Amino acid sequence: MSRFVQSVLCAAVLALGANVAPAAADTDSRADYDQVIDGVVARYHLPGMTVGVIDDGKVVYTRTLGNLASGKPMDAQTLFQIASNTKAMTSTLLARLVQQGKLRWDDPVTKFLPSFRMYDPWVTANMQVGDLLVHRSGLPEGAGDLMLWPTPNRFTPEDVVAGLQYLKPAYSFRAGYAYDNTLYIVAGQVAAAAGGAPYPTLLRREIFEPLGMQRCQIGTWSREEVGNVADPNIWRDGRYTLEPGKGPIVQPAAMDSAGGVRCSLNDMLTWAMNWLAPTPKQLDWLSAEQRHKEWTAYTAMPISKRRREWDGTLFYGYGYGWRIADVDGQMTVSHTGTLSGMYSAMVLLPLRKSGFVFLINADADAARSVLIEMLTKHFTAPAKLRSVASYADELEREEHRQHASRVPDTSSRKPATVADLKTQLGLWRDPWLGEARICAQGDTVRFAAAKSPLLSGQVMRVGDRYLVHWDDDNVEAWLRFPEKSGGTLRMAKVDPDADFSSDFEDLAFTREHACD
Repeated sequence: MSRFVQSVLCAAVLALGANVAPAAADTDSRADYDQVIDGVVARYHLPGMTVGVIDDGKVVYTRTLGNLASGKPMDAQTLFQIASNTKAMTSTLLARLVQQGKLRWDDPVTKFLPSFRMYDPWVTANMQVGDLLVHRSGLPEGAGDLMLWPTPNRFTPEDVVAGLQYLKPAYSFRAGYAYDNTLYIVAGQVAAAAGGAPYPTLLRREIFEPLGMQRCQIGTWSREEVGNVADPNIWRDGRYTLEPGKGPIVQPAAMDSAGGVRCSLNDMLTWAMNWLAPTPKQLDWLSAEQRHKEWTAYTAMPISKRRREWDGTLFYGYGYGWRIADVDGQMTVSHTGTLSGMYSAMVLLPLRKSGFVFLINADADAARSVLIEMLTKHFTAPAKLRSVASYADELEREEHRQHASRVPDTSSRKPATVADLKTQLGLWRDPWLGEARICAQGDTVRFAAAKSPLLSGQVMRVGDRYLVHWDDDNVEAWLRFPEKSGGTLRMAKVDPDADFSSDFEDLAFTREHACD
């Protein structure tokens, strides 16, 4: 990011006003927003969503659609998983600790976590706190995510930190961009060490309570006591299927500091207003200097053909938990959140003190892209705004071109037999995922990961190849058995374009002994 852009952002933060009173949108604007939202919901059959818009430092529009599992309607207090929108909160927690003198952005990570190791000892020694947040570590995209998802699993944040040393880099340290979640787990552990309290305690104390984000949850909490919690909807067999919450008590998860926060629409609007129109008290809580640090682009991100064509984007970079870009010549600061059955987005236009947030309880990749584009264009270039159908049709054509020819035909699959794999059955171990058993069940064969119970499924044969069909509808994976005894078992996504968090390609199993 140029010094000019940085200075403009810093001046904007300093100049933002303190008027946070709600205001009504004019009738035409409300009708425009309604039309966009209704169109996206109808096109993608979304089961539930909450939306809020801020204009010139005031909340001017809110909308809630859909019902809870109980049948009660969702409202602005309904809790959604915000997924990776958590990252800006983790970064702000660290910024608070920097402001309090408990750490520095350029402190080595090992100062707080002496056991921290990366694959390369030089990177271990030179990794700074700020490096954890900006996706330039050298790790492959999504490296180690199988320690975080699918949930629930038995991995802890300490397991994630310990596993990093086995993840081979894809490029040199600070030499490129590849999105990761695992270093945000390290960031949460650094915050706990520097702040002297567990990550959930710190997040409540330093973020939720000072800003009045009263419904936000992290760590351990009761679904029944908190109430009004949205459950995810998964797209299966051409329709959405509700996934009820697993158990009455939500437990801490290894992925919490990368994507574990749940908040309501009202909470997220409070969070956004703090950035767009902070009060004097909020500027004392987090100084203009630290806000500027978070909104500085440290790592250049690739600009897609779609971004260039839709938005005229010329620069795109990652700050501390935020993405910074120009859209139609205007500055945007944003992030998205993606979990199975839960999608979110926050887009801020700081020089206008405007922006929006929405939370969806469904798999909604294309719907989110269309909604982000249309709500952003309302501010940046309303004359260029196209219809929902126009954007959606273009995304469908793009998806078909990129995806259709790359997915292999596995329709000839049949259950692998014990005879097929008699020399490969046994207990296998990967240095970071841990133990996996490939053992007989009757005449069939099953794969089961010890610390990730949802990575269990039947081994299938496709010609002379083998794949795992998971019981829980996770991304299917090829099993590439070694040709010789003592070799390495490797895995890979059957669909090469599937979610990068299914990082099977980074696994390397060795066989320890036969099945019991």
